[in-house]
This record gives sequence, C-alpha cells and structure tokens, in this order.
Amino acid sequence: MTARGNERRAIFRDDRDRAHFLELLEEMVERHGVRLHGFVLMDNHYHLLVETPRANLSAAMQWLGVSYSGWFNRRHRRAGHLFQGRFKAVVLEESAWLEVSRYVHLNPVRVRRLGLDKRQQEVIRAGMATERDEAMVRRRVEALRGYRWSSYRGYAGLGSVPKWLSCEAVLDRVAGPAGKARQTYRVYVEDAVREGLEESPWERLEAGLVLGGREFVEKVRKGMRGDRREQPAMRKLEEKETPSFERVVATVEKVKGEKWAVFRDRHDDWGRDLVLYLARRRCGMKLGELARAAGGISYTSVAMAVKRFERRAKEEKEVWEVLRRTESAICEM
Repeated sequence: MTARGNERRAIFRDDRDRAHFLELLEEMVERHGVRLHGFVLMDNHYHLLVETPRANLSAAMQWLGVSYSGWFNRRHRRAGHLFQGRFKAVVLEESAWLEVSRYVHLNPVRVRRLGLDKRQQEVIRAGMATERDEAMVRRRVEALRGYRWSSYRGYAGLGSVPKWLSCEAVLDRVAGPAGKARQTYRVYVEDAVREGLEESPWERLEAGLVLGGREFVEKVRKGMRGDRREQPAMRKLEEKETPSFERVVATVEKVKGEKWAVFRDRHDDWGRDLVLYLARRRCGMKLGELARAAGGISYTSVAMAVKRFERRAKEEKEVWEVLRRTESAICEM
C-alpha cells in the first residue's frame, strides 16, 4: 500500500522525520498485529508491503496516518492535511510478493538523476537506449545499497534486520541454494538496476485493486465486503469479468482472419504475440500458465513475446489500433 503527501509535498523533511516514522511502524506492528514484509520511505510518499492476519488494515493505517501527521505538524509548526486523501491499497496474491518487493525496493533509484525515471524506462524497454553506461550502473547500485530508509539492506544481507520486519515470507520465494537467499535476492533486484528493464507489476492490476492470477481475482471478488458506493474500485471489480484465454484466442482469430493453430507456432507473428500479451494483461495468467496454454513454448519465449508486442504497440500506430480494436471486441463478446 502507499500514501502520498498532499499536493505531492514532502512528508519527510529530514532524517528525524524518517526515523520517527520507523518508530511508528514498529509500534503499529505490535499494536495492530500486522506483519510488515517491506517498506521504502521517499520524500513525498511511502510504500509498505503489509499482511493483516486480523483483517484490520484500515484501522492500522488510520492509526499510523493520524499519529504521524499530528507529530509532523507539531514538529514543523504547520496545520492542515499532510497526506493526499486515503491511502491506496492493492490486494496481492502471495506469489506476487517477491516481484512487488523488488518494485518497492527499487524506488530510490527510479529517478531522473540515475537515468531510470518513467520516461527513460520507456526508452530502454523500447530498445532505443544508447550503449549502457557502466559508470551510471555503478551509481545506481551504490545508491540502492546505500539507501537507509528502506528494507532493502536487511533483505540483501547488507545491514541488520529490525525485529518488527518480516523478511522470511518473501525470501522463501527466492529460488537458489539453501542458505543463500539474501545473496540471491540481491542479484534478483540489482539485475533490474543494471539492465533498466524492470516491468511495473501495477500494469497487471485488476480494477486498480488486485494483483494475482485468475483464481485469486475471483476469490477476492466473491469475498469483497464494504460499501460499494464509497469504494468505486470494488464496484468496478464486481462488474468486471476476467476474460478466459479461449476468449482472447477467439477474438484474435477474428481480427487476424486466421486460426490460432495456424499462427501459434509462427515465430515473431504479431497475432501470437497479441494473444500472449492480452492473456498476460487481461486474463491475469502467469508466464508458466501461458507457456503451457500456447503449446508448451518456453517461459522465456512468452516473456519476450509480451515485451515485444508492448514495444511494437508503442512504436507502430497500426499495431496500437489492432490492440485497441481487439480489446474492445473482447469486452463485447
């Protein structure tokens, strides 16, 4: 979950502000029984990776926001709202924790001065970047490792882990030799820094609310509670039906004028890439599921096809029009 400063203003003016916020995080864990799996504090916002066994996220976050706002206003002799409205939360399937933790931890280097702001990342993903600047890569890694106000140093084995931070659930999802999880996690995160190819997990959100596979999204939809009038994302999720892989295939077949069996194994075919792209974005299918559904192609081939189509849709107007038309047709079926 995340919260931003009102009018994008700073919510942390100095290290004393940041240190006090961490003290409140420790108290929140104890007081509300939440499990904190990760965090990062930036100047005008913060991200938390939180698990709530007591289903009390709203109460915990309200306490945190009120406690910090009151302290901040007294310290800096100001009045008024500190945060920009209510915090924003996304419901995560456990399989997404590892990827989201990386996204959270990369916040300190996702900035213009290090060449990884949003615009520059789009240039890199489109394959239009110039030759890699090794000096810049070293600066990125140094900035990430040296950033004191996130849980990354603890995860990567570069610093101590506070008792109130739970790293095990995420590190258990790291593949690699036993006893080497922290080193493997460090490579996993820092490879994204070096390559500049990090994909935002938020691009796969359902109704801006849920990140996970189809079964998980359906489970969340069925278990939703609360006032739908006050929570438009819940209404949107209720109304939205996740399309099946078969529906995506049938729609692309109509748009393309060919059967899936004909173009499925055709290398670099835009129709195959479009099916895989839409199944990833709209159906919430994992790469392994897609690989099997597409006839047993490799996990890597699926990932490359999704990125390839995304790049072509940004660069070629005709491809973007096909994507728009196909998405509209899927909704109408």
